[in-house]
Amino acid sequence: MKAMTMIQTEMTPEDIAKLPYRRNVGVMLVNADGHAFVGQRADRQPHEPPAWQMPQGGIDKGEDPRAAALRELTEETGVTPDLVTVEAETEGWIAYDLPHDIVPRIWKGRYKGQEQKWFLLRFHGTDDQIRLDADEHQEFTEWRWLPADEVVAQIVPFKRPVYEQVIAAFRGRL
Repeated sequence: MKAMTMIQTEMTPEDIAKLPYRRNVGVMLVNADGHAFVGQRADRQPHEPPAWQMPQGGIDKGEDPRAAALRELTEETGVTPDLVTVEAETEGWIAYDLPHDIVPRIWKGRYKGQEQKWFLLRFHGTDDQIRLDADEHQEFTEWRWLPADEVVAQIVPFKRPVYEQVIAAFRGRL
């Protein structure tokens, strides 16, 4: 614990600004009603408010972003590629910075935030095919479908601009 404190005090805003972004994919999974899947993160602390988000995760070395999105979706929700159609993806990468106090604690302080490629996937399955325990490292404790206009308010504040961009990019297909 002492080493963690030392790392935190040694990382100045200037140090953090020099760090790269972590490449990542995000999935906006929508149902037939155009509502988006959001899950409550399993890693929140009891004193923290609920943290909701759409499925997302890192890209393995040499992995195609679309393949990474489908893999992350399956790992986090149990939804397999045969239950979805990939309808769209963001043109570019959308970056966000982590709050400075979080940087030293996540990814061993190697990244200042993430740059994400987002995919819109249409879910053709049934709700009982969503399994949050599909992977040994469960990402979410519960989930729900929300209208797109209600999603942003549920997201941690530092990620809200990303979600606004994603919803704007996909709005015509919801």
